[in-house]
Amino acid sequence: MSYKLFIPGPVEVSDKTYKAMTTPVVGHRSKDFVELFQEVQPGLQSLFATKDPVYISTSSAWGVMEGSIRNLCAKKTLNCMSGAFSDKWFDVTKRCGKEAGALQFEWGEPVDPEAVRRELSTGAYDVITIIHNETSTGTMNPLKAIMDVVREFPDVISVVDTVSSFSVVSLPKDEWGIDVILTGSQKALALPPGLSLLSVSERAMERAKQIPDRGYYFDFVEFQKNYEKGMTPSTPVIPLIYGLRSKLEDIFAEGVENRFARHERLNNLTRAWVEKNGFELLPPAEFGSKSLCCVKNTRDLDIAGLNSALKERHNCVIDGGYGKLKGKTFRISNMGDETDETISELLANLDGLLPEFLPA
Repeated sequence: MSYKLFIPGPVEVSDKTYKAMTTPVVGHRSKDFVELFQEVQPGLQSLFATKDPVYISTSSAWGVMEGSIRNLCAKKTLNCMSGAFSDKWFDVTKRCGKEAGALQFEWGEPVDPEAVRRELSTGAYDVITIIHNETSTGTMNPLKAIMDVVREFPDVISVVDTVSSFSVVSLPKDEWGIDVILTGSQKALALPPGLSLLSVSERAMERAKQIPDRGYYFDFVEFQKNYEKGMTPSTPVIPLIYGLRSKLEDIFAEGVENRFARHERLNNLTRAWVEKNGFELLPPAEFGSKSLCCVKNTRDLDIAGLNSALKERHNCVIDGGYGKLKGKTFRISNMGDETDETISELLANLDGLLPEFLPA
């Protein structure tokens, strides 16, 4: 049985996108694939606000997140940590055999640019990892302010995960001086999982060329060699690229600024519901995500029971909290193709169910 997803990924996929994915596949070394690959580039470069190539990887975003460490770290990586996924990046860095430093913040607390400056001032690091929108906590870190600091350290290469913020807010890669920016298909792009996208600056590419043990599958140099031929290093998931082409049509038909405004409007609808019902966001409001709300369970709500009823009676689900926040928070996504109508209907359904699952 299918049901509508209001979780922070995968999100709901439109019929138009599914239909595009049924386009018959072509040879991935054929002229037809080259045309497809090159057709999506201008839209991707526009969304990333970059003149650099955008590479397509058949993997989850974690593939290119790990790959970035393998490609770029010669000395030591500073992992900015404030939630499940940014914390995990520290573990991944060490598993890659690289030296790593943990700049740790409480879950729901944004990364402090001044703390970044203090750490980078030690001169110990040549890579920094930042998750723009920490999905586990619904916290949007102050990326521009952080990048203003990082640019003070020309030997430090920045790697930024925008998995749940890409196409939700403006992310001007070149203007902010981001070296590697990456995202995945299954969140705000509203595609099925299995595709990641990344753009790499020239200086990051030059660093990669000096790293001897960067592997093959996520080798930046291999991505660039194949990009120049309109291809990917390994066999790509062609149906998802057809879906990506369709989704880019949708994004530019709506208008990028309109898309940003829609995400903010729907997020504000959800925030108003949170406040009306006596809950509060986990992060400070000014650092709250624009793509989802992570809500503190301040009223001892039976989240599991609520979600089961939501699924059985209204054919949709929200998220019951991630990692150590499971049961202590719940998350409501407004990203992708959601509309005023779909979010309003969800919130009305939640209103109808709340009295059953709150303490008497």
